[in-house]
Amino acid sequence: MKIVLDVENTTIKRNGKLILDPFEPSNFLVQVGMMSVKGGSECIVTLDHVEQKDTSGAGRKEIQKVLDMTTLLIMHNAQHDLMWLWECGFKYNGDIYDTMLAEYLLLRGQKQPLSLEACAQRYELEVQKEDTLKTYFKEGYNTNEIPLKELSHYLSADLGATRGLYLKQEDRYADPTCQTLHKIRAITFSTCQTLTRLYMSGVRVDLNALQQVRTEFEKEKADIELRLHKQIRKLMGDTPININSPEQASQVLFSCKVHNKKEWAELFEFVKTPQEFRSTVKANSSRLFKTKAFTCPTCKGEGKTYKVKKDGTKFARPNKCKDCDARGYQLKKTNEMAGLGFAAPSKKWVSANGFSTGKDNLDALIATSKNNRMDTAVNFLSDLKRLSAVSSYLSSFVDGISTYTKPDGFLHVGLTQHITATGRFSGRNPNMQNMPRGNTFPVKKVFISRWKGGHICEADFAQLEFRTAAFLAQDKVAMDEILSGFDVHSYTAKVISDAGQPTTRQEGKAHTFAPLFGATGYGRSKAEAAYYEHFNEKYPGIAAWHKKLGNEAIRFNKITNVSGRQYAFPDVVRRDNGMPTHFTMIKNYPVQGFATGDVVPLVLIELEARLDKMQSCIVNTVHDSMVIDIHPNEKEYVLEIINTLNEDLDKLIEEAYDIKMNVPLLLEAKIGPNWLDTKDVI
Repeated sequence: MKIVLDVENTTIKRNGKLILDPFEPSNFLVQVGMMSVKGGSECIVTLDHVEQKDTSGAGRKEIQKVLDMTTLLIMHNAQHDLMWLWECGFKYNGDIYDTMLAEYLLLRGQKQPLSLEACAQRYELEVQKEDTLKTYFKEGYNTNEIPLKELSHYLSADLGATRGLYLKQEDRYADPTCQTLHKIRAITFSTCQTLTRLYMSGVRVDLNALQQVRTEFEKEKADIELRLHKQIRKLMGDTPININSPEQASQVLFSCKVHNKKEWAELFEFVKTPQEFRSTVKANSSRLFKTKAFTCPTCKGEGKTYKVKKDGTKFARPNKCKDCDARGYQLKKTNEMAGLGFAAPSKKWVSANGFSTGKDNLDALIATSKNNRMDTAVNFLSDLKRLSAVSSYLSSFVDGISTYTKPDGFLHVGLTQHITATGRFSGRNPNMQNMPRGNTFPVKKVFISRWKGGHICEADFAQLEFRTAAFLAQDKVAMDEILSGFDVHSYTAKVISDAGQPTTRQEGKAHTFAPLFGATGYGRSKAEAAYYEHFNEKYPGIAAWHKKLGNEAIRFNKITNVSGRQYAFPDVVRRDNGMPTHFTMIKNYPVQGFATGDVVPLVLIELEARLDKMQSCIVNTVHDSMVIDIHPNEKEYVLEIINTLNEDLDKLIEEAYDIKMNVPLLLEAKIGPNWLDTKDVI
């Protein structure tokens, strides 16, 4: 029996964030709605509402009875519904169908809203407007306080919309153009169940360690801001600068001020040549000069003035001094140029605030500064880049972990499958997919085992995306390097260093695989650009494969990956130079998609299955790694599971996707008392 299911639950807000999950002590399940796909008959069970409560347990029995007869459970955003069912004690171990994830796959990487309302509108289905409940929520009602008749009507409408959406999607999946998506869809649904159980497991947070990390980051941030402030005074004179302002940061770096912010970005829309770009910049911005402050003669440095009465006495209430804008001082230009004096290389750097000072641009400017031995600029730019990172770490991770950690000390890691275009996971509450790669990020030490004497194990793939690219392109050079254990990062550093920019192996890592994802080196230093050009010469198979992908996208307006996953490129055309538009995405999607969208979920499902009946459990997955909380009595068993999983990787991929791998994939493992302090064991 195929059943459509939806739940209604209460929510809370903490630090302005809406929390929907069942792990909050004050959240509870209000209603469960079920509808037969075949006949459209529905059953809505109210469990806990101010107007009605299931005190006898008859409602729970009715829900479980339907679940026991269900062969396919259909939901929109199944992770949410399953989590509430399982956490509330209901049993269901059968197949699922998530209309949200099914629609995501049909969109083939194109960005479209995936709410039930948006999907229903695309298929011209009847749907209850979300505004129905939003009005009550705005007025302070919780779900269990909304009039029961209206809540039930809303739930009924959602069930009908989900049923209609399922039937429409099944018609589309029956089309021959969608046949390759069937196996991807099946694995996606299985992954959804695994991620739900991962969410439910949670990971223990050491709150004392979290406070220590906060203190360290806050001190580092204060130290950086002090250094930057001192350097800004040297660069800008007495002009006040807020380095956290994108507009003022642009002024410091590029030594110019935009004439009209509202028009600035639009001026470059039709600029094509470098000459046009430079002339447009010159005509619409002004060079900045250092300033010297002097006491405002109008207010005598007080920043305020007083009107005088006829008798010569001052009014009691002062006015803001207009001549100095209440600062108490005025600024006089000197003849010395202000700022670092960089010139933006192209219109890609243009932003609404002048020129973008994002991470990639800062990296390019740092490389240029190193090439030209501009030590002051290197230090300033490095500090600016680090300040942005530390500020992000504090807000996204430290604050995020603090907000979402439950009263029992557990953080329930949210992972979604429908956000990225490629198929890789996206995180939420907080998004730990944005953690810096490597094993040096201090935030990792706050995650510890739930058991005394337990271990945190990270099993991650070695060079997964490079190995994936070597396989997809069948590049002989890359395949030989993988088999021989060639140190590609040291080679990258050598190429860049030989081109005139001394580079360490660690610094070279950022560039080694970047061309796999469409990076060209354009806008970077000459030495770095030399490596990007050299990459295509070194790996001719990858370069030829990229060309093949471009031709496929132009011919069919889509790419079908080896796994069967598809990516649509409806607007792709060939440029005058022969290259397709959207070439960065065309090169990026198949590699990232197969590696972290197809292989990682498959292995995650299998790892969970092999941990069945054990106390150890998967608690997170980031990029190409899986994090396991290991019970103190199960360490050797878990390591053996990872070892045997390594032996079976090729077989797993062949069975799932009908692909025979001829490039070895390798899972490595590290273990420690927390996620940071781990040591290699496999």
